[in-house]
Amino acid sequence: MSRVRAAVLSAVGAPLEITDIDLPATGPGRVRVRLAAAGVCHSDLSLSNGTMRVPVPAVLGHEGAGTVVSVGEGVTHVAPGDAVALNWAPSCGACHHCGIGEVWLCANALSGTGDVYARTADGTDLHPGLNVAAFAEETVVAANCVLPVPDGIPLTDAALLGCAVLTGYGAVHHSARVREGESVAVFGVGGVGLAVLQSARIAGAGRIVAVDVSPEKEELARAAGATDFLIASETTAREIRKLTGGQGADVAIECVGRAVTIRTAWDSTRRGGRTTVVGIGGKDQQVTFNALEMFHFGRTLTGCVYGNSDPARDLPVLARHIRAGRLDLGSMVTEKIGLDGIPAAFDNMIAGKGGRALVVF
Repeated sequence: MSRVRAAVLSAVGAPLEITDIDLPATGPGRVRVRLAAAGVCHSDLSLSNGTMRVPVPAVLGHEGAGTVVSVGEGVTHVAPGDAVALNWAPSCGACHHCGIGEVWLCANALSGTGDVYARTADGTDLHPGLNVAAFAEETVVAANCVLPVPDGIPLTDAALLGCAVLTGYGAVHHSARVREGESVAVFGVGGVGLAVLQSARIAGAGRIVAVDVSPEKEELARAAGATDFLIASETTAREIRKLTGGQGADVAIECVGRAVTIRTAWDSTRRGGRTTVVGIGGKDQQVTFNALEMFHFGRTLTGCVYGNSDPARDLPVLARHIRAGRLDLGSMVTEKIGLDGIPAAFDNMIAGKGGRALVVF
């Protein structure tokens, strides 16, 4: 056992506690990682408030990168000293979805969340929130939860690859399949939304309209690639149609997870348009459509898990965009904090402030 500092969620709805935890030795098929940085994602907030359910007590954090400290028996794809990104949703390779190439829907991706991976200083069992427990100075994870970081990417930037960037890039390129010259409306300019905006620009989108409740997000959105910025309101769909020649956007990508935003994204697209929902909402967020409009508009509405991404396939592609200067990960980070800054980062997300907060160790 070795002792490290971590952010522990003792129960759903409880405040995070920054405390010491004891990590076990690196067993067979396991990898110990010293974290360089971890992004604070809205999914972590959803885990803490019960929108998404995982066993507790748990160490949260699922978007991170660091250096391999040690590997257990049978681990051959990484070695001590290697730079790695954490993969919170590893595919098993054996279930139905993996068998048909839909690894992002792997039936066993989150099976590790029920494991006991560490203990508090008083001996209480701890679970890894989304498999990887990145809100800690060090973590011990299954070997398939780490991927080598491609050359030329700083570790602090690489942390964002594990969720925000794979999700945002995949939403554009794998789910919505944005084509050159198409118009795109992006709802929500947080970490994922900023990745979506950059990815839409990389895809060659024409008009890129960013929508957010906070006027302070305009500068961030335009720097990421937005050609237009709108403050969310009851007239948003009408304003987007006006910006797109009266037709509506070809594609809308919703990064908020609220019924009203999903409905507005749908209303903002043209006949035959495509709406991709990335945001994770609660069961109480009910979205309604009538049968006639479904027929008349001929639009497509799709969910999107982890950007419909295969990290092993997509990380090298992202690395090429980063090295070429087309994808700027550092610009997504609006605040660098320590572990004790995570609760305030949660508050900022609730208030709609900033882009990505990054825990730097």
